[in-house]
Amino acid sequence: MAVPAAAPLPCPLLLAVCWVVAAAAAAGAKVLPSPSNLNYSLTHICTLTWTWNPPENISSSCNLEYSSDIVINGVPEDRREWSKSRFRVTDAHLSEEMRLRVRSECKNDNTSEPSPWVETSVLPKGVPGTAAVDLGCVWHNLEYMACTWHRGENASSDTNYTLFYWFDGLENPKSCSNSSVDQGIFECIFNLTFPKDRRTYPDISILIRGDSEEVRPLCASKNPTTLVKPATPRQLTLSKTNDRIDVKWSESETFPKSCLQYEVKYSNGDLDTGQIIASERNSVSIAGIDAHSKYSFRVRAKPKRECYNSHLQSDWSEERSIGEKRDSTIYLVLIITIPLIVAVSTIILLIYLKRLKILILPPIPDPREILKRMFGEQNEDSQSSAKDDPMNAFDRLIIEEEIHSLILTETSESSNPEKENR
Repeated sequence: MAVPAAAPLPCPLLLAVCWVVAAAAAAGAKVLPSPSNLNYSLTHICTLTWTWNPPENISSSCNLEYSSDIVINGVPEDRREWSKSRFRVTDAHLSEEMRLRVRSECKNDNTSEPSPWVETSVLPKGVPGTAAVDLGCVWHNLEYMACTWHRGENASSDTNYTLFYWFDGLENPKSCSNSSVDQGIFECIFNLTFPKDRRTYPDISILIRGDSEEVRPLCASKNPTTLVKPATPRQLTLSKTNDRIDVKWSESETFPKSCLQYEVKYSNGDLDTGQIIASERNSVSIAGIDAHSKYSFRVRAKPKRECYNSHLQSDWSEERSIGEKRDSTIYLVLIITIPLIVAVSTIILLIYLKRLKILILPPIPDPREILKRMFGEQNEDSQSSAKDDPMNAFDRLIIEEEIHSLILTETSESSNPEKENR
Protein backbone atom coordinates (compact mmCIF):
# COMPACT_ATOMS: atom_id res chain seq x y z
CA MET A 1 0.00 0.00 0.00
CA ALA A 2 1.12 3.58 -0.54
CA VAL A 3 2.98 5.14 2.33
CA PRO A 4 1.66 8.60 3.15
CA ALA A 5 3.94 11.40 4.16
CA ALA A 6 4.05 12.57 7.73
CA ALA A 7 1.05 14.65 8.63
CA PRO A 8 1.67 18.35 9.47
CA LEU A 9 1.42 19.30 13.09
CA PRO A 10 -2.00 20.69 14.03
CA CYS A 11 -2.28 24.21 15.42
CA PRO A 12 -2.95 23.18 19.06
CA LEU A 13 0.12 20.95 18.93
CA LEU A 14 2.21 23.82 17.54
CA LEU A 15 1.07 26.04 20.40
CA ALA A 16 2.01 23.32 22.87
CA VAL A 17 5.42 22.93 21.27
CA CYS A 18 5.97 26.67 21.42
CA TRP A 19 4.96 26.71 25.06
CA VAL A 20 7.33 23.82 25.88
CA VAL A 21 10.17 25.54 24.04
CA ALA A 22 9.48 28.85 25.80
CA ALA A 23 9.24 27.17 29.20
CA ALA A 24 12.41 25.20 28.62
CA ALA A 25 14.25 28.31 27.45
CA ALA A 26 13.08 30.18 30.51
CA ALA A 27 14.31 27.39 32.72
CA GLY A 28 17.58 27.13 30.88
CA ALA A 29 16.89 23.57 29.64
CA LYS A 30 17.39 22.63 26.02
CA VAL A 31 14.46 21.09 24.10
CA LEU A 32 15.53 18.26 21.83
CA PRO A 33 14.54 18.37 18.18
CA SER A 34 11.84 15.92 17.08
CA PRO A 35 12.34 12.89 14.85
CA SER A 36 11.42 13.45 11.23
CA ASN A 37 9.79 11.66 8.34
CA LEU A 38 7.44 9.45 10.41
CA ASN A 39 5.89 6.87 8.08
CA TYR A 40 4.10 3.53 8.36
CA SER A 41 3.54 0.47 6.20
CA LEU A 42 1.15 -2.45 6.46
CA THR A 43 2.75 -5.87 6.06
CA HIS A 44 1.59 -9.43 6.57
CA ILE A 45 -2.09 -8.39 6.47
CA CYS A 46 -2.25 -7.00 10.01
CA THR A 47 1.23 -5.87 10.97
CA LEU A 48 1.93 -2.15 11.13
CA THR A 49 5.56 -1.03 10.85
CA TRP A 50 6.44 2.61 11.46
CA THR A 51 9.77 4.21 10.83
CA TRP A 52 11.32 7.65 11.40
CA ASN A 53 14.56 9.48 10.95
CA PRO A 54 16.72 10.68 13.85
CA PRO A 55 16.66 14.31 14.91
CA GLU A 56 19.43 16.61 13.76
CA ASN A 57 22.05 18.42 15.80
CA ILE A 58 22.03 15.98 18.73
CA SER A 59 24.93 16.29 21.13
CA SER A 60 27.28 13.34 21.28
CA SER A 61 26.84 13.25 25.05
CA CYS A 62 23.08 12.55 24.68
CA ASN A 63 22.03 8.97 25.31
CA LEU A 64 19.33 9.20 22.65
CA GLU A 65 16.23 7.04 22.85
CA TYR A 66 12.84 7.23 21.20
CA SER A 67 9.55 7.12 23.04
CA SER A 68 6.64 5.84 20.93
CA ASP A 69 2.96 5.55 21.76
CA ILE A 70 -0.34 4.56 20.12
CA VAL A 71 -3.68 6.36 20.42
CA ILE A 72 -6.86 4.48 19.42
CA ASN A 73 -9.93 6.63 18.78
CA GLY A 74 -8.40 9.39 20.86
CA VAL A 75 -7.54 7.15 23.83
CA PRO A 76 -3.87 6.28 24.58
CA GLU A 77 -3.26 2.53 24.80
CA ASP A 78 -0.69 2.79 27.60
CA ARG A 79 1.72 0.80 25.47
CA ARG A 80 4.53 3.34 25.40
CA GLU A 81 7.92 1.95 24.49
CA TRP A 82 11.46 3.31 24.73
CA SER A 83 14.02 2.10 22.23
CA LYS A 84 17.14 3.17 20.41
CA SER A 85 15.73 1.67 17.20
CA ARG A 86 14.15 3.96 14.65
CA PHE A 87 11.17 1.72 13.99
CA ARG A 88 8.37 -0.03 15.82
CA VAL A 89 6.21 -3.03 14.83
CA THR A 90 2.70 -3.32 16.21
CA ASP A 91 -0.70 -4.77 15.41
CA ALA A 92 -2.93 -2.78 13.08
CA HIS A 93 -6.44 -1.66 14.08
CA LEU A 94 -7.99 -1.20 10.66
CA SER A 95 -11.53 -0.78 11.95
CA GLU A 96 -10.56 2.17 14.22
CA GLU A 97 -8.61 5.39 13.93
CA MET A 98 -4.98 5.00 14.97
CA ARG A 99 -2.56 7.79 15.79
CA LEU A 100 1.12 6.93 15.95
CA ARG A 101 3.42 9.31 17.75
CA VAL A 102 7.10 9.38 18.58
CA ARG A 103 9.53 11.76 20.28
CA SER A 104 13.23 11.85 21.15
CA GLU A 105 14.67 11.86 24.67
CA CYS A 106 18.10 12.02 26.25
CA LYS A 107 18.13 9.45 29.01
CA ASN A 108 19.72 10.44 32.32
CA ASP A 109 20.17 14.01 31.16
CA ASN A 110 18.58 16.73 33.28
CA THR A 111 19.82 19.55 31.03
CA SER A 112 17.48 18.72 28.14
CA GLU A 113 13.77 18.24 27.67
CA PRO A 114 12.08 15.59 25.47
CA SER A 115 11.14 16.74 22.03
CA PRO A 116 7.55 17.46 21.03
CA TRP A 117 5.51 14.50 19.73
CA VAL A 118 5.48 13.81 16.02
CA GLU A 119 2.27 12.12 14.87
CA THR A 120 0.70 10.41 11.89
CA SER A 121 -2.75 8.87 11.56
CA VAL A 122 -4.10 5.63 10.08
CA LEU A 123 -7.72 6.24 9.15
CA PRO A 124 -10.19 3.36 8.77
CA LYS A 125 -11.89 2.65 5.45
CA GLY A 126 -15.51 1.70 4.97
CA VAL A 127 -18.78 2.43 6.76
CA PRO A 128 -18.62 2.45 10.58
CA GLY A 129 -20.28 -0.56 12.21
CA THR A 130 -19.85 -2.88 9.22
CA ALA A 131 -16.72 -4.69 10.42
CA ALA A 132 -17.01 -8.21 11.80
CA VAL A 133 -17.51 -8.35 15.58
CA ASP A 134 -17.12 -10.85 18.43
CA LEU A 135 -14.18 -12.65 16.86
CA GLY A 136 -13.16 -15.75 18.79
CA CYS A 137 -10.77 -18.57 17.85
CA VAL A 138 -9.98 -21.99 19.30
CA TRP A 139 -6.96 -24.13 18.44
CA HIS A 140 -8.37 -27.64 18.48
CA ASN A 141 -5.98 -30.40 19.51
CA LEU A 142 -2.99 -28.54 17.97
CA GLU A 143 -4.38 -29.55 14.55
CA TYR A 144 -6.72 -26.83 13.28
CA MET A 145 -8.02 -23.44 14.32
CA ALA A 146 -11.72 -22.56 14.20
CA CYS A 147 -12.69 -18.86 14.26
CA THR A 148 -16.22 -17.51 14.64
CA TRP A 149 -17.63 -13.99 14.38
CA HIS A 150 -20.85 -12.05 13.84
CA ARG A 151 -21.89 -9.60 11.17
CA GLY A 152 -21.46 -5.90 12.00
CA GLU A 153 -24.57 -4.12 13.25
CA ASN A 154 -24.62 -1.74 10.27
CA ALA A 155 -23.74 -4.39 7.69
CA SER A 156 -26.45 -5.58 5.32
CA SER A 157 -27.93 -9.04 5.79
CA ASP A 158 -26.29 -10.32 2.60
CA THR A 159 -22.77 -9.21 3.60
CA ASN A 160 -20.20 -11.97 3.29
CA TYR A 161 -16.77 -12.05 4.90
CA THR A 162 -13.48 -13.71 4.04
CA LEU A 163 -10.82 -14.63 6.62
CA PHE A 164 -7.10 -14.37 5.89
CA TYR A 165 -4.35 -15.55 8.23
CA TRP A 166 -0.60 -15.33 8.48
CA PHE A 167 2.13 -16.26 10.97
CA ASP A 168 5.89 -16.25 11.01
CA GLY A 169 6.84 -19.20 8.83
CA LEU A 170 4.30 -18.62 6.07
CA GLU A 171 5.67 -17.01 2.97
CA ASN A 172 2.39 -15.28 2.11
CA PRO A 173 -0.98 -14.82 3.83
CA LYS A 174 -3.52 -17.54 3.19
CA SER A 175 -7.25 -17.39 2.65
CA CYS A 176 -9.52 -19.61 4.74
CA SER A 177 -11.80 -21.52 2.35
CA ASN A 178 -13.59 -23.84 4.79
CA SER A 179 -16.23 -21.32 5.87
CA SER A 180 -19.89 -21.56 6.81
CA VAL A 181 -22.75 -19.45 8.19
CA ASP A 182 -25.32 -20.77 10.66
CA GLN A 183 -27.98 -18.55 12.22
CA GLY A 184 -25.91 -15.41 11.74
CA ILE A 185 -22.69 -16.97 13.11
CA PHE A 186 -19.79 -17.07 10.66
CA GLU A 187 -17.17 -19.80 11.07
CA CYS A 188 -13.99 -20.61 9.25
CA ILE A 189 -11.61 -23.50 9.91
CA PHE A 190 -8.01 -23.77 8.72
CA ASN A 191 -5.20 -26.23 9.42
CA LEU A 192 -2.60 -25.11 11.94
CA THR A 193 0.12 -27.59 12.89
CA PHE A 194 3.69 -27.33 14.14
CA PRO A 195 6.36 -29.92 14.97
CA LYS A 196 5.33 -31.94 18.03
CA ASP A 197 8.46 -31.07 20.01
CA ARG A 198 7.98 -27.33 19.53
CA ARG A 199 7.24 -25.37 22.69
CA THR A 200 7.04 -21.80 21.37
CA TYR A 201 4.56 -20.67 18.74
CA PRO A 202 4.24 -17.48 16.67
CA ASP A 203 1.25 -15.18 16.93
CA ILE A 204 -1.46 -15.69 14.33
CA SER A 205 -2.48 -12.55 12.41
CA ILE A 206 -6.09 -12.64 11.25
CA LEU A 207 -7.77 -10.29 8.79
CA ILE A 208 -11.50 -10.43 8.04
CA ARG A 209 -12.65 -8.47 5.00
CA GLY A 210 -16.08 -7.92 3.54
CA ASP A 211 -17.14 -8.49 -0.04
CA SER A 212 -17.24 -4.74 -0.78
CA GLU A 213 -15.19 -1.64 -0.07
CA GLU A 214 -17.98 -0.32 2.17
CA VAL A 215 -17.30 -3.05 4.75
CA ARG A 216 -14.57 -2.16 7.20
CA PRO A 217 -11.83 -4.76 7.67
CA LEU A 218 -11.05 -6.30 11.05
CA CYS A 219 -7.53 -7.15 12.18
CA ALA A 220 -6.60 -9.26 15.18
CA SER A 221 -3.53 -10.99 16.54
CA LYS A 222 -4.00 -14.24 18.43
CA ASN A 223 -1.55 -15.99 20.73
CA PRO A 224 -2.26 -19.66 19.91
CA THR A 225 -1.01 -20.97 23.25
CA THR A 226 -3.97 -19.24 24.95
CA LEU A 227 -6.46 -20.91 22.59
CA VAL A 228 -5.50 -24.59 22.95
CA LYS A 229 -8.37 -27.05 23.44
CA PRO A 230 -7.46 -30.77 23.62
CA ALA A 231 -9.53 -33.44 21.93
CA THR A 232 -11.88 -35.58 23.99
CA PRO A 233 -10.10 -38.63 25.49
CA ARG A 234 -11.00 -41.85 23.68
CA GLN A 235 -10.93 -45.61 24.24
CA LEU A 236 -11.99 -45.40 27.87
CA THR A 237 -11.70 -48.86 29.45
CA LEU A 238 -12.68 -50.08 32.92
CA SER A 239 -11.64 -53.14 34.90
CA LYS A 240 -12.58 -54.18 38.43
CA THR A 241 -10.60 -56.24 40.93
CA ASN A 242 -12.25 -56.83 44.31
CA ASP A 243 -12.76 -53.33 45.76
CA ARG A 244 -10.70 -51.45 43.12
CA ILE A 245 -11.53 -50.09 39.67
CA ASP A 246 -8.79 -49.32 37.11
CA VAL A 247 -9.57 -46.66 34.51
CA LYS A 248 -7.48 -46.16 31.38
CA TRP A 249 -7.75 -44.16 28.15
CA SER A 250 -5.65 -43.48 25.05
CA GLU A 251 -2.88 -40.87 25.02
CA SER A 252 -2.94 -37.86 22.70
CA GLU A 253 -0.97 -38.24 19.50
CA THR A 254 -0.62 -34.50 18.85
CA PHE A 255 0.46 -33.10 22.23
CA PRO A 256 4.02 -33.35 23.55
CA LYS A 257 4.44 -35.87 26.32
CA SER A 258 3.60 -34.60 29.80
CA CYS A 259 1.79 -31.50 28.46
CA LEU A 260 -1.70 -32.72 29.37
CA GLN A 261 -3.42 -33.42 32.66
CA TYR A 262 -6.73 -35.18 33.16
CA GLU A 263 -9.82 -35.08 35.32
CA VAL A 264 -11.80 -38.25 36.04
CA LYS A 265 -15.37 -37.91 37.26
CA TYR A 266 -17.00 -40.98 38.77
CA SER A 267 -20.11 -41.79 40.74
CA ASN A 268 -22.30 -44.71 41.75
CA GLY A 269 -25.36 -42.57 41.08
CA ASP A 270 -25.81 -39.32 39.16
CA LEU A 271 -22.58 -38.22 37.42
CA ASP A 272 -23.55 -34.56 37.76
CA THR A 273 -22.89 -34.86 41.50
CA GLY A 274 -19.94 -37.25 41.20
CA GLN A 275 -16.41 -36.89 42.52
CA ILE A 276 -13.51 -35.56 40.42
CA ILE A 277 -9.93 -36.71 40.79
CA ALA A 278 -6.91 -35.37 38.90
CA SER A 279 -4.32 -37.46 37.11
CA GLU A 280 -1.03 -36.65 35.39
CA ARG A 281 -1.13 -39.88 33.39
CA ASN A 282 -3.68 -41.55 31.12
CA SER A 283 -4.80 -43.98 33.85
CA VAL A 284 -6.06 -43.94 37.40
CA SER A 285 -7.02 -46.52 40.07
CA ILE A 286 -9.86 -46.01 42.54
CA ALA A 287 -9.87 -48.16 45.66
CA GLY A 288 -12.46 -48.69 48.38
CA ILE A 289 -15.43 -49.08 46.04
CA ASP A 290 -18.60 -51.02 46.79
CA ALA A 291 -18.30 -54.34 44.96
CA HIS A 292 -22.09 -54.61 44.66
CA SER A 293 -22.69 -51.16 43.13
CA LYS A 294 -22.58 -49.80 39.61
CA TYR A 295 -20.04 -47.03 38.89
CA SER A 296 -20.00 -44.60 35.94
CA PHE A 297 -16.93 -42.74 34.64
CA ARG A 298 -16.08 -39.81 32.33
CA VAL A 299 -12.70 -38.23 31.50
CA ARG A 300 -11.56 -34.88 30.10
CA ALA A 301 -8.15 -33.38 29.29
CA LYS A 302 -6.62 -29.99 30.21
CA PRO A 303 -3.42 -28.34 28.95
CA LYS A 304 -0.68 -27.91 31.53
CA ARG A 305 0.20 -24.32 32.34
CA GLU A 306 3.93 -24.95 31.87
CA CYS A 307 3.22 -25.87 28.23
CA TYR A 308 0.23 -23.69 27.26
CA ASN A 309 -1.40 -20.67 28.82
CA SER A 310 -4.90 -21.89 27.98
CA HIS A 311 -7.91 -22.25 30.27
CA LEU A 312 -9.82 -24.36 27.76
CA GLN A 313 -10.42 -28.04 28.41
CA SER A 314 -11.75 -30.87 26.31
CA ASP A 315 -15.32 -32.07 26.34
CA TRP A 316 -16.19 -34.96 28.66
CA SER A 317 -15.73 -38.39 27.17
CA GLU A 318 -18.60 -40.78 26.68
CA GLU A 319 -19.86 -42.33 29.89
CA ARG A 320 -18.66 -45.84 30.73
CA SER A 321 -20.04 -48.02 33.52
CA ILE A 322 -19.00 -51.13 35.38
CA GLY A 323 -20.83 -53.29 37.96
CA GLU A 324 -24.53 -53.82 38.53
CA LYS A 325 -26.72 -51.35 40.30
CA ARG A 326 -29.24 -52.55 42.83
CA ASP A 327 -32.63 -51.70 41.48
CA SER A 328 -34.74 -50.20 44.24
CA THR A 329 -37.87 -50.51 42.11
CA ILE A 330 -37.81 -54.29 42.59
CA TYR A 331 -38.05 -53.87 46.35
CA LEU A 332 -40.87 -51.38 45.94
CA VAL A 333 -42.78 -53.75 43.69
CA LEU A 334 -42.29 -56.60 46.15
CA ILE A 335 -43.49 -54.46 49.06
CA ILE A 336 -46.70 -53.66 47.17
CA THR A 337 -47.24 -57.04 45.52
CA ILE A 338 -46.73 -59.40 48.48
CA PRO A 339 -49.45 -57.90 50.76
CA LEU A 340 -51.79 -57.74 47.79
CA ILE A 341 -51.24 -61.41 46.99
CA VAL A 342 -51.80 -62.37 50.66
CA ALA A 343 -55.04 -60.39 50.83
CA VAL A 344 -56.45 -61.89 47.63
CA SER A 345 -55.43 -65.40 48.69
CA THR A 346 -57.14 -64.93 52.07
CA ILE A 347 -60.39 -63.83 50.42
CA ILE A 348 -60.31 -66.77 48.01
CA LEU A 349 -59.59 -69.19 50.88
CA LEU A 350 -62.51 -67.88 52.95
CA ILE A 351 -64.88 -68.28 50.03
CA TYR A 352 -63.59 -71.79 49.40
CA LEU A 353 -63.94 -72.80 53.09
CA LYS A 354 -67.53 -71.55 53.19
CA ARG A 355 -68.41 -73.65 50.19
CA LEU A 356 -66.56 -76.63 51.65
CA LYS A 357 -68.54 -76.33 54.89
CA ILE A 358 -71.78 -76.38 52.94
CA LEU A 359 -70.68 -79.60 51.19
CA ILE A 360 -69.54 -81.33 54.39
CA LEU A 361 -72.36 -80.15 56.69
CA PRO A 362 -75.34 -79.42 54.51
CA PRO A 363 -78.28 -77.67 56.24
CA ILE A 364 -81.19 -79.89 57.45
CA PRO A 365 -84.38 -78.94 55.66
CA ASP A 366 -87.45 -77.96 57.69
CA PRO A 367 -90.34 -80.43 56.96
CA ARG A 368 -92.86 -77.69 57.42
CA GLU A 369 -91.29 -75.59 54.73
CA ILE A 370 -91.16 -78.60 52.42
CA LEU A 371 -94.86 -79.38 53.03
CA LYS A 372 -95.77 -75.75 52.72
CA ARG A 373 -94.02 -75.55 49.36
CA MET A 374 -95.51 -78.87 48.33
CA PHE A 375 -99.08 -77.94 49.25
CA GLY A 376 -98.62 -74.52 47.77
CA GLU A 377 -97.62 -76.09 44.46
CA GLN A 378 -100.43 -78.65 44.70
CA ASN A 379 -103.02 -75.98 45.46
CA GLU A 380 -101.86 -74.01 42.44
CA ASP A 381 -102.03 -77.19 40.34
CA SER A 382 -105.43 -78.15 41.76
CA GLN A 383 -106.85 -74.71 41.09
CA SER A 384 -105.59 -74.70 37.56
CA SER A 385 -106.74 -78.30 37.03
CA ALA A 386 -110.12 -77.69 38.63
CA LYS A 387 -110.99 -75.29 35.97
CA ASP A 388 -110.08 -77.80 33.29
CA ASP A 389 -111.12 -81.16 34.93
CA PRO A 390 -113.54 -81.34 37.88
CA MET A 391 -112.90 -85.10 38.44
CA ASN A 392 -109.13 -84.63 38.87
CA ALA A 393 -109.75 -81.86 41.38
CA PHE A 394 -111.89 -84.16 43.49
CA ASP A 395 -109.19 -86.83 43.48
CA ARG A 396 -106.57 -84.37 44.64
CA LEU A 397 -108.75 -83.33 47.57
CA ILE A 398 -109.03 -86.93 48.71
CA ILE A 399 -105.23 -87.36 48.54
CA GLU A 400 -104.65 -84.21 50.56
CA GLU A 401 -107.02 -85.43 53.30
CA GLU A 402 -105.14 -88.69 53.51
CA ILE A 403 -101.80 -86.90 53.86
CA HIS A 404 -103.24 -84.65 56.65
CA SER A 405 -104.49 -87.68 58.57
CA LEU A 406 -101.06 -89.34 58.16
CA ILE A 407 -99.30 -86.33 59.59
CA LEU A 408 -101.70 -86.16 62.55
CA THR A 409 -101.10 -89.82 63.30
CA GLU A 410 -97.30 -89.39 63.27
CA THR A 411 -97.57 -86.34 65.49
CA SER A 412 -99.71 -88.19 68.11
CA GLU A 413 -97.31 -91.15 68.15
CA SER A 414 -94.33 -88.94 68.71
CA SER A 415 -96.05 -87.16 71.62
CA ASN A 416 -97.03 -90.40 73.50
CA PRO A 417 -93.47 -91.54 74.27
CA GLU A 418 -92.74 -88.08 75.66
CA LYS A 419 -95.67 -88.49 78.10
CA GLU A 420 -94.47 -91.95 79.15
CA ASN A 421 -91.02 -90.64 79.82
CA ARG A 422 -92.47 -87.99 82.07
